[in-house]
Amino acid sequence: MAGAPAADYDFLFKVVLIGDSGVGKSNLLSRFTRNEFNLDSKSTIGVEFATRTIEIEGKTVKAQIWDTAGQERYRAITSAYYRGAVGALLVYDIAKPQTYENVKRWLKELRDHADSNIVIMLVGNKSDLKHLRAVATEAAQAFAAENQLSFIETSALDASNVEKAFQTILSEIHRIVSTRTLEGSDSHIKPTEGNVIQVSRSEEQVKSGCCS
Repeated sequence: MAGAPAADYDFLFKVVLIGDSGVGKSNLLSRFTRNEFNLDSKSTIGVEFATRTIEIEGKTVKAQIWDTAGQERYRAITSAYYRGAVGALLVYDIAKPQTYENVKRWLKELRDHADSNIVIMLVGNKSDLKHLRAVATEAAQAFAAENQLSFIETSALDASNVEKAFQTILSEIHRIVSTRTLEGSDSHIKPTEGNVIQVSRSEEQVKSGCCS
């Protein structure tokens, strides 16, 4: 379409936050996108998202972070939002062992509903609660390695490792996309199987984005 404005980013990556209710997903989202933390944050109803634009290797990456409700009754709703996601942060609370036990179920749901090539990071949140720790770092590291996930512990409260977690997963997604771009001969990225890479939401954005 003539005269359409150029996109203000090279890549658009959709990343979902999943895990039990109360593990701090909403505060991880607000800390990364707005540098805010709310002690009185309510449980997310349904789905909400926020965006932040960062630079990775000279490219402008727009991260669209989706916060999915952890309550059981919303799981059927949120499963639809895995579609198009290229990354996922699987979050548990280091002070609540049940949230860690449920990571296996969340991982299965992710494998069932998301693309098989999605980049997944296991996140042990609330690392500031050292005196209440109930999940050993080593155990989570071993689980992550066994399931080919990256792993990090964060605190949305004091902001430790939140930036690093998002930067790491977005950089890994960017590395995968860039590799595919170099290998492909088309003018824009085409997923090899299913909806692997969601670079932009329209042809105009693709044309003015990463590979034109």
